Amino acid sequence: VQLQAFGGGSVQAGGFLRLSCAASTDCFAINGMGWFRQGPGEERELVAAITSGGRTSYADSVKGRFTISRELGSNTMYLQMNSLRPEDSAVYFCGASYYYTLTDMNYWGKGTQVTVSS
Repeated sequence: VQLQAFGGGSVQAGGFLRLSCAASTDCFAINGMGWFRQGPGEERELVAAITSGGRTSYADSVKGRFTISRELGSNTMYLQMNSLRPEDSAVYFCGASYYYTLTDMNYWGKGTQVTVSS
């Protein structure tokens, strides 16, 4: 599985960004996809995840501000990030799994930097 993420950048607090991630595979369908982030000196943490059946999960810190979505019948995933805060600054990674999971991804793309200035 190869994953490509797009859409990072720099914005001011209160602004928005949209991340996208496309997973390519010659084998089985991707059932679990998610966005994770890692700040300097911090561990990677789940931001939001979605299954092929549409189940979603969000970190408490982003509920009501971020929305994860996935194209029907596709391995393309999006993360709409609104009302961004400086503490959202991190490298964002997209992950994927063949399993129906909202937490344990097996494949990872290169990260994309999100920087939110106050």
